[in-house]
Amino acid sequence: MELELRGITKRFPGVLANDDVSLTARSGKVLALIGENGAGKSTLMNILSGIYRPDSGEIIIDGKLQHFADPGDAIKAGIGMVHQHFMLVPVFTVAENVVLGVEPTFAGNILNRKKANKEVEEISRKYGLAVDPKALIENLPVGLQQRVEIIKVLLRGAKILVFDEPTAVLTPQEVTEFFGIVEELKSRGSTIIFITHKLKEALAIADDITVLRGGKVVGNADPKTATQEELASMMVGRDIDLTVKKTKANPGEVVLDMAGVSVMDDYGRPILDSIDMQVRSGEIVGVAGIQGNGQTELVEVITGLIPLASGAIRLKGQDMAGSSPRDIHKDGVAHVPEDRNHMGMIGSFTLAENLVLDSYYEKPFSKGIRMQRQAIDEAARVLVKDYDVRPPHIENTGGALSGGNAQKMIVAREFSRDVPLVLCAQPTRGIDVGSIEYIHEQIVRKRDEGVAILVVSTELDEIFALADRILVMFDGRIVAELNTSETSPTEVGLYMAGQAA
Repeated sequence: MELELRGITKRFPGVLANDDVSLTARSGKVLALIGENGAGKSTLMNILSGIYRPDSGEIIIDGKLQHFADPGDAIKAGIGMVHQHFMLVPVFTVAENVVLGVEPTFAGNILNRKKANKEVEEISRKYGLAVDPKALIENLPVGLQQRVEIIKVLLRGAKILVFDEPTAVLTPQEVTEFFGIVEELKSRGSTIIFITHKLKEALAIADDITVLRGGKVVGNADPKTATQEELASMMVGRDIDLTVKKTKANPGEVVLDMAGVSVMDDYGRPILDSIDMQVRSGEIVGVAGIQGNGQTELVEVITGLIPLASGAIRLKGQDMAGSSPRDIHKDGVAHVPEDRNHMGMIGSFTLAENLVLDSYYEKPFSKGIRMQRQAIDEAARVLVKDYDVRPPHIENTGGALSGGNAQKMIVAREFSRDVPLVLCAQPTRGIDVGSIEYIHEQIVRKRDEGVAILVVSTELDEIFALADRILVMFDGRIVAELNTSETSPTEVGLYMAGQAA
């Protein structure tokens, strides 16, 4: 099927999300759709999948004009969406998830499990999507869960498949397997739309590339001749240097020392299992792993957000166990949290207020029980300028900022402090390439000032670009410690999947 979008325009109150967008996705080809957060990609795909209706413009499939009143109409037209966050029921089997809503039944609406299993097996065999129809979803690795999502849309007759950030939760080996699945789908005539912010992957898998910026199509590129730098420049409207420039690290004294650290869940099961690690001044230690293997809890136990079950955590030799988050903050731990909206800022507070969230009770921002507005505003103006937060109006609310500027605001608050240890959890998740470039520069600058840096990221490219040493987490344990210059994404990926010796 060939898909054509002509002049798609969609407005929301105060926002022109899509502005006269036109693109073509060819049968048996992959169209990579790239752009910053807020560029209009999600709105466009929601229109294509029948969730939104365009204010103007046309959706044409194989030369026929389409009108989608709801997602059901889009599915009937052959459009299938594979979301970044899988829509699966963990306690159901593969087959039960695949046929949910279109179940084959006996009389009395009893599920025909044998037929459901057979339908899954047939699609699995046809498209090379090997998966056991009787397996429980909760027991499957994310790569196989993604296959189940693909089988779901194929069962419903999808010929146009939209993948939203499909490799975000995959190991390098699973990415390779996924690309093989895409090639098989292409060979059978499927039309693929691949939404991604990973420019290297767009160049590797796409036949055509369309770039969105500010709700408009700003260009198309041929992956055979385009470069990552050219695509990044099109996305942000200026030249971007994607290489993290840093000299060799000169590690000093041990700043963070963790020995035998364990954390239990509410049922007494280990979330972190005997963690031993050190971070020294003047180095960046990167923690790699698939989301959900204990990285979040690692940062939370260091910052005092969850209790320590056993083991010891020391900051420059001082025991931190049992200390409150405020005391740990005062002792010299800066924290850029993984969820900026819920843990890094208060959306209804101004930039000035957000910039003193961790120090409003200290001089010069507070005198007795009264906050000193002039001192807060003066400090905010300096930080907004020094850290390039836009728009630079300190009375704007945090919630009004783009993802990149909100993250720069949080980095400004945490990095402006004179501390021995900085924790950065997913420091560039969901932000534009321009902001990524800037935040990476700031992390390296802090390292060169002698600060110990711990970076937790699910982005292997980011880990390799920033880290001097790499720790790999799997199932709540550190399963490998590697020198960045002596390892490879393939080796790290094997450890991430629990497959390395």
